[in-house]
Amino acid sequence: MTVGEPARGLDASIGGLPDGLLDGLLEAVWLVDAGSLRIRSVNAAAAELFGVEAASLRGRGATDLCATPEDLVFWSEAATGVVDDIVSDTLVRHASGRLLPVTRRVSRIGAGLFLVTCRDRSAQRAAEEELETRLAELRATLESTADGILVTDLSGHIRSFNHRFAGLWALPEEVLARRDDEAVREWMRASVVDGADYERRLAAIHEATMLQTSDVFTLHSGRVLERLTLPQCTRGHPIGRVFSFRDITEKLAASARIEELSHTDALTGLPNRRLLADRIEFALAMAQRGGNPFALMVLNLDRFKQINDTLGLGVGDRVLLEVTDRIKDCLRNVDTVARLAGDEFVLLVHQADASAAEATARRVIDAMARPFTLDAVSFTVTCSIGIAMSPADGDSADDLLRRADAAMHHVKEAGRASFRFHQPRGDAGQRPDHSPLQIAPMQIDHAMRQALVSGQFRLHYQPQIDLKSGQVIGAEALIRWRDPVLGEVSPGEFIPVAEESGFIIPIGDWVLSQAVRQAAAWRANGLEMPVSVNVSALQFRQPDFIDRVAGALKGANLPARLLELELTESILIHDAAGALQRLQALRQLGVQMAIDDFGTGYSSLGYLKRFPIARLKIDRSFIKNLPDDTSDVAIVNAIIQLGRALNLRVIAEGVETEPQRQFLLDAGCDEFQGFLFAPALDHGSFEGRVNRAAPPRSVRLVHPAGG
Repeated sequence: MTVGEPARGLDASIGGLPDGLLDGLLEAVWLVDAGSLRIRSVNAAAAELFGVEAASLRGRGATDLCATPEDLVFWSEAATGVVDDIVSDTLVRHASGRLLPVTRRVSRIGAGLFLVTCRDRSAQRAAEEELETRLAELRATLESTADGILVTDLSGHIRSFNHRFAGLWALPEEVLARRDDEAVREWMRASVVDGADYERRLAAIHEATMLQTSDVFTLHSGRVLERLTLPQCTRGHPIGRVFSFRDITEKLAASARIEELSHTDALTGLPNRRLLADRIEFALAMAQRGGNPFALMVLNLDRFKQINDTLGLGVGDRVLLEVTDRIKDCLRNVDTVARLAGDEFVLLVHQADASAAEATARRVIDAMARPFTLDAVSFTVTCSIGIAMSPADGDSADDLLRRADAAMHHVKEAGRASFRFHQPRGDAGQRPDHSPLQIAPMQIDHAMRQALVSGQFRLHYQPQIDLKSGQVIGAEALIRWRDPVLGEVSPGEFIPVAEESGFIIPIGDWVLSQAVRQAAAWRANGLEMPVSVNVSALQFRQPDFIDRVAGALKGANLPARLLELELTESILIHDAAGALQRLQALRQLGVQMAIDDFGTGYSSLGYLKRFPIARLKIDRSFIKNLPDDTSDVAIVNAIIQLGRALNLRVIAEGVETEPQRQFLLDAGCDEFQGFLFAPALDHGSFEGRVNRAAPPRSVRLVHPAGG
């Protein structure tokens, strides 16, 4: 209905009833003259509905307020007397232009008037749309969840469910189409393996309206369902119940598999270390109770790595599976074979004395001696077995395993493919299992990591002397370590451990940084003293090694020519192409390089010619017997002559006597270091020793902070 201005020239006789008579009505009401179809009276509610003044509506034609074709048709038929009343939901147009939903009723009053009433349905429509939105969201939520949802009233009648529920229970379409609650309940009851228990639990749920439950049951299909039950409440009162069903079949299977894997080896299915430990503890308990001994054997395949390297890991796994079968064929059902890792197995032989244990070991060795044939390739796999007996060799699983393992390694050292009992006495067995020598590497590894953090490492500097002038021409930086518990730890003890664990890299970085800072401090005080730093193979092969050296030099503001890196021959030969690239990069920095321990490794004139090396250092092993040992004399002379031919300076280390120094001088060696002049000294002692050996100086040597 469109609202406009009142028609001008309207006959005053239409006048209309007083609007006040209609204002008492809550709904929008107006009277329409049956002859002219013009509005005669209107109440305030109608004016508010259209958003105009009431006076602007009086005298307007009823069709002017029509907003739908249906209204126009009605008033045209009412004018001809075809219809007298109508009740329907329609629309009216507000003065702002928006359409309002209303319930409209038109009734004829007497012969001359139509009474029109309208009830605004805007709020109702909004509520209905909100409800529809919420219901749509609820349906979408129910369908999007991975759980099957079933909603019932307190009597058990089904009110709602989602498709996941129907799928979990495999409900037939015809049952769903009938919407037969009893048929659905009967289908669910028949689908459960234990129907009686299912009914009993369901009855308990229906009896307690506020009960919250969780239970699990199995279907005939093999599917395992978990059911969660919650009461559905409105204003604090229960009106129904919500059942949530979740398929936990795969979850239970995964849990069972995880539990299995936690006790068994993934490849062979044999017991793993955890399950083996339990069985050994049980065997120990039974042995203590009944006095029955048992044997524990550690079996390791000989040279199994060759199979993986030659035939591939896949064939290696197949070999392990066949090894497993052969070992099991040699044991009784009461015995246990476990796989600890890689190619190592453990055999637990119950109620066995030494004779029975030996017989079992021989059966296994004989079984392993038979050729293996895989993919038309035949080969032999032997094994080494170490045996520990309970209770003679230990009263715990750890003791027995450790001693059987030690016996197995003795077999390896003696040539493999045999067995050996643990021997508490003898050449290898005299040292107790808990001796410091066995646990020292672990202690050293932990202690040196703490030492680096707490500043326990320090550098000493051994002077390097020009043989002709007797002047100090350099210093080799050597690391020292005094531990609060272990005491003074020799580099020969902790450096191999650091190289094995990889901790040599941070240690090497620390030595490089400290040595460079010390050389920079000497230079700042007027003394240019080159420092030599030993570099490990692992440190040298780091991708960012060149950047670390450059960073240390830049950080200390030290010219690169005052730093020399000492490398072993093995470093250079291991990866000649990569080593040459790194050495050339160091040479571009200006760093000097020397070959340490020359003569003890694989020497090649080829790499000496290619690599930018400045010095050769003769290993101390060739110096200690000079000048009496003719072989050492020949070797040292050869190295010196080689250095001259290649234009390299030669320095000898470990010089301790005057005859040694004189021999080197006569042979043409350039430099030396060793106890004859001075051992490795702390920075203060080094400075004093250098000052005594040199002409008087006005400078005073100092060490850097933290050096």
